[in-house]
Amino acid sequence: MARIGEGLPVAARADELRAGLATGRLVVQAPPGTGKTTFVPPLAAAVVAETSGSDQVADAARRAHRTAAGRPGRVVVTQPRRIAARAAARRLASLTGTRLGEYAGHTVRGESSTTGSTRVEFVTTGVLLSRLLRDPELAGVSTVILDEVHERHLDSDLVLAMVHDLAELREDLTVVAMSATLDADLWAGLLGSGSQAGSGPASDGRAAVVEIPAVLHPLEIRWAPAAGSPTDARGVTRAFLAHLVDVTATAMTELAAAGRPPADRPTASADAADRPAGAASALVFVPGSREVDAVVNGLRTRPDLAGVDVMGLSGQMDSRDQDRALNPSAGPRIVVSTSVAESSLTVPGVRLVVDSGLSREPRLDRGRGMTGLVTVRESKASATQRAGRAARLGPGLAIRCLRAADWAGMDDQTPPEVRHADLLGPLLALACWGSPRGVGMALPDPLPADRVDAAEADLRDLGALDETGRATPFGRRLAAIPVEPRLARALLVAAGTVGGRNAAEAVAMLSSDARAEEGDLVALLRSLRSGRHPASRSWRHQADRLQGMLGRADRAGGSGGSRSSDADPHRGEGSAQGRHPEGSQPLDVIVGSVVALAHPGWIARQRGEGSASYLLASGTGVDLPRGSRLLGSKWLAVAETTRVAGGVGSGGSGSGGRTGSRHSAGSGALIRAAVPIDEGLARSAAAALEHVADHAIWGAGKVVGRREHRLGAIVLSSTPIRPGRQQARQAVIEALRSEAPNEGLGVDPNRGTGVFTWSRNAMELRNRLGLLHRVMGDPWPAMEEQSLVERAEEWLGPEIDALARGGSASGQSMAQALRRLLPWPAAGRLDELAPETVPVPSGSHIRLEYPEVGSDQAPVLAVKLQECFGWSHGPKVCDGRVPVVLHLLSPARRPLAVTDDLASFWVNAYPQVRAENRGRYIKHPWPEDPLTAPPRRGTTRSGR
Repeated sequence: MARIGEGLPVAARADELRAGLATGRLVVQAPPGTGKTTFVPPLAAAVVAETSGSDQVADAARRAHRTAAGRPGRVVVTQPRRIAARAAARRLASLTGTRLGEYAGHTVRGESSTTGSTRVEFVTTGVLLSRLLRDPELAGVSTVILDEVHERHLDSDLVLAMVHDLAELREDLTVVAMSATLDADLWAGLLGSGSQAGSGPASDGRAAVVEIPAVLHPLEIRWAPAAGSPTDARGVTRAFLAHLVDVTATAMTELAAAGRPPADRPTASADAADRPAGAASALVFVPGSREVDAVVNGLRTRPDLAGVDVMGLSGQMDSRDQDRALNPSAGPRIVVSTSVAESSLTVPGVRLVVDSGLSREPRLDRGRGMTGLVTVRESKASATQRAGRAARLGPGLAIRCLRAADWAGMDDQTPPEVRHADLLGPLLALACWGSPRGVGMALPDPLPADRVDAAEADLRDLGALDETGRATPFGRRLAAIPVEPRLARALLVAAGTVGGRNAAEAVAMLSSDARAEEGDLVALLRSLRSGRHPASRSWRHQADRLQGMLGRADRAGGSGGSRSSDADPHRGEGSAQGRHPEGSQPLDVIVGSVVALAHPGWIARQRGEGSASYLLASGTGVDLPRGSRLLGSKWLAVAETTRVAGGVGSGGSGSGGRTGSRHSAGSGALIRAAVPIDEGLARSAAAALEHVADHAIWGAGKVVGRREHRLGAIVLSSTPIRPGRQQARQAVIEALRSEAPNEGLGVDPNRGTGVFTWSRNAMELRNRLGLLHRVMGDPWPAMEEQSLVERAEEWLGPEIDALARGGSASGQSMAQALRRLLPWPAAGRLDELAPETVPVPSGSHIRLEYPEVGSDQAPVLAVKLQECFGWSHGPKVCDGRVPVVLHLLSPARRPLAVTDDLASFWVNAYPQVRAENRGRYIKHPWPEDPLTAPPRRGTTRSGR
């Protein structure tokens, strides 16, 4: 242990860690770079070896869980990423002077280096999750260490809860959670149990906690924002990537010239850094592998970086290239990485960090029912961990490519994956574990109830769950295949149409990290088969594994007797393509069959000839990006989408700055991976979605009936029919509720004509009633459009029926219909409380102009001034509560004054009005005392 812990801050707390391990439940809080991943697992293995022969109460249980060779049980350590598991195993093997697999090994999807003598095994959380479902006792395992739990991946949350359940039954099982952030209390509470002090966790029922302090070195933070938004409709912009290249090259040149970061240089004549000049390295963080390639290529063309080794680091790279980035280097280098290097990996020699400020994360669009990767602004916690990489060895420099003012608007923490992840796989795993929905388990966050309901419905459609939420035999078959349930089901079904090997290869491709250039999955499979793709070796291994599982599943399902309880409920789907020898199947049919069977709701048809816009069978609109190889395909089976929403502009935080792009055409999603298919394959794969239905819609001022043959939301054919009365009525009601142009009630001229035509009298009646409701409230009805639409069947019944029978909307009296809403007996006072006209002193009855519904204005009476002589006070409405505003007009009906206080007007304003107008209108009276003068409609001579 002394050799392993040499130079690691965590080694100074070895005694505390041993004591915590002895309790059986331990939380280790240690910042990145303190050595927890390197030191704690072998220490746990040593503790197991030391206590395996003791006479403790749990000794019998410990002996039961020794390895087959009689050695103490294995220590299993989870990592959030394959690259981290592989690197940790190789690092520990190197420190112990053993070959990989002798003392330390790793197991990730499609790859394992373990042997019978392996004491410490590093695995991904997904591998341990599958292992728990196969072997709920974890036979031969003495300790489970859950590393990087702070990242809050959903698999990690599930494994924590399942291992907690197991530890409640196995007193000999030690469980450790390791976090790089300040959340030890959360994990200590989750891992705690009711064990008594001295035989389990701390006496308060919480797990023991050991905190490892960070090694603090000076860290300079600089801000280097780009001129424009870092993202557009296609993702991270070329201009922003070029900005990253420039910032990195400039900082690296400065670093190399000084021999150390600027923060470590007090004067120009200071001594060189402890490291040889030029040996320090830079770490550049970008959101995804595409950006890794672009920045690496840009840096390699810079003449000012001659002699600097530039390389990439991402989960999609070949393991040999990953190892090259993680091994020490004698000279200066720049490593361009995705978030894999944030906390779970250590890139040696880093003294400079350049942070794009961006992260690529899965996001669920609940409205569209799809999960896609989006580019978002990183959290403060993520930015802090990235910057900290520069100050592990000594003083360092971190450059953030955003404005300092953006910091305040960033999220404190990266949201847990449970908030936006696809829940099908996790729910199926929980059902197979025997805890549907995770009820009663030690989950850090409960699963969102609304999304659980939707995901369980999907799993029932797959035949994976019964009505009680428990796993069916077919669901257990799906869970045993190490891919998500939709792909597992596609593997089983497609094997009968395109052949087992072909199906296994396609599923292995879709479940891998390999990306399709320009979204072309057929080209990707061709590249993987050729062996030229960097991921070919791991892909072929996974395909072999899936093919073997397929054979075992077939043998298990066909071993005599009835198969009704274990059969795939969708076994017949996809049979329209027929069975052909595997070698004769075209690649587009192979890939198209698997993708369509995995995501039948994502089968898409082009909206129009030459269009880049598509409609999914689920009803969502999607678009191909500009220049896609798939443009022109009438039908597509879509495997991956990117949600288009929000913006990561200067100071923003959203999903990529894609709003308003002509690439999205308003659909809200871009297709990132798909394969062309024909209509026959589409209908075969999505047979459950095919149906014929009669529909009635409102269009061109009437109800139109159609009989539609649909594949989900995609209309395959449509013929006109006469709609039934109830369908026609519903079409009218839906049109009234619609916010589309030329639909709705028809009271808003900005939206076109609407369903009904409103006369002047009808609009005036609505305004009168609207004022009464505003001033007097109930029982006078609300007149806002939403309120009227909600009560449409109450007051528009006869008119709706008339339109449903084919009548004309223009022939319906809306004023008559509105009067059906008048309350009785208050309706008898309508003309008293809100009269249509008001008598004035001249004897005229002048129409009032009532304010529009929603306005807070008063009614207006436009009247000639001479007709108001002798009128000391203007009229009021609504039982005297609302004074009418008088618009006093000249004899030519031009405005002279506006007032709702006539007595004040005669005294204060009239003399001035009289002086200005009596010379202009000499034939009309302008008396000095208007209150005693007779009112006139005409001239002085007319006497009227």
